[in-house]
Amino acid sequence: MKTIAVIDIGKTNAKVALVDLDRFEETAVRKTANGVVSEGLYPHFDVERLWRFITESLAALNAEATIDAISVTTHGATAVLLDRNGDLALPLLDYEFSGPDTVAGDYDKVRPPFAETGAARLPGGLNIGAQIYWQEQTFPVQFAKVASILTYAQYWSYRLTGVLSTELTSLGCHTDLWNPYSADFSTMVDARGWRPLFAPVRRASDVLGGLAPQAAKDTGLPSGLPVYCGIHDSNSSLLPHVLTRASPFSVVSTGTWVVMMAMGARKVALDEARDTLINVNALGDPVPSARFMGGRAFSTLIPDPAATVSRDVEAKVAAVGWMLLPSVPEGSGPFPRAKPRWTCNEASLTAAERLAVVSFHLAMMTASSLDLIGAEGEVVVEGPFAVNPSYLRMLKAATGRPVLIGSQSATGTSLGAACLVDGSRAQAHTVEFQGPVPGAYAAYAASWTRLAQTL
Repeated sequence: MKTIAVIDIGKTNAKVALVDLDRFEETAVRKTANGVVSEGLYPHFDVERLWRFITESLAALNAEATIDAISVTTHGATAVLLDRNGDLALPLLDYEFSGPDTVAGDYDKVRPPFAETGAARLPGGLNIGAQIYWQEQTFPVQFAKVASILTYAQYWSYRLTGVLSTELTSLGCHTDLWNPYSADFSTMVDARGWRPLFAPVRRASDVLGGLAPQAAKDTGLPSGLPVYCGIHDSNSSLLPHVLTRASPFSVVSTGTWVVMMAMGARKVALDEARDTLINVNALGDPVPSARFMGGRAFSTLIPDPAATVSRDVEAKVAAVGWMLLPSVPEGSGPFPRAKPRWTCNEASLTAAERLAVVSFHLAMMTASSLDLIGAEGEVVVEGPFAVNPSYLRMLKAATGRPVLIGSQSATGTSLGAACLVDGSRAQAHTVEFQGPVPGAYAAYAASWTRLAQTL
């Protein structure tokens, strides 16, 4: 197999990309915004619009190169509830919706402890268990019709093949549903009587089935084309490095969420109150992880995406110590209870100065999270932040370790999903960030950490 079509559904954007396994790079891509529909029972993802985008994109891309297989990667924190006909029993909840918080007190009494699952208690629907519990309690008539529960990437695999499944990396990402140490569902799943509802658990690299006749007709692809089970997006970014790089190292996957995963980490006690958690990688192994909403913070704080920072401006900001202290947005990350504070006059900053301060802030949030999970060795940055030298320079200063530039595509996930097809051909294209790091940067990092900890 040479050309893999990857369906890559992120929280903000969706894309379908062609990956050439021989060159291990994207060769073509189609993109669309992934909006949330506010009408109906609650805010939800428009799966039919996404399905039309997927089928039209596959048809168009197949005209450019013959597709040999299909793989899928998606964001986490989304459960798909199907009825016995295979249709949605309830809409796919937008995990940022606060609805599940209305039953938080009751849910906290039934959710399993952090020591069992490695899943911290998160707001809204960020714990899939909280979503399902809220849906069960709030919409009992609709929930009574649920015959199958799927994880999100596997919903799209199901639409392509007709085969129902769940998958390890998607179950193991702060869901409250999975015990990563016993590799089985959590005690809550059995206590709630949900186990029979969950589709069979598969590995991300399993061939789930062949392209079903209707999907083949919709895409113009041949019936029976291999479709792989699929993978959670942060684990997709991690996978090429797991397959090719010696531990210890960490991967920083940047997008709407910045997710850090540490392979070969030193043993530390994870702090569930500071957005640390255990993920499960594609090989089924527990991985210390941390996260904060860095991409959302960047888009909120930098209204002009065309702004650039010269080395002189960057050095000035480091020297005078202009800072943004955590957290933006509030409620997640290594300082979840801290309210954001500028140490300078925010209104007086030029666009370039503001970008430098925000980039330093995001680097320090990353460094703080890496420290919380015991990360050691090289730091690989994937995604949009990999092209931000201010971020990379401050991250290198704050960690004191080599910083490597990995995939710079929209999320850095498509390549990982493609190597589910053939892990032996995985490559980790990285180059070490060589920019100079003056001493003022380390002093800035130490000062930022000291001030952030007082908050």
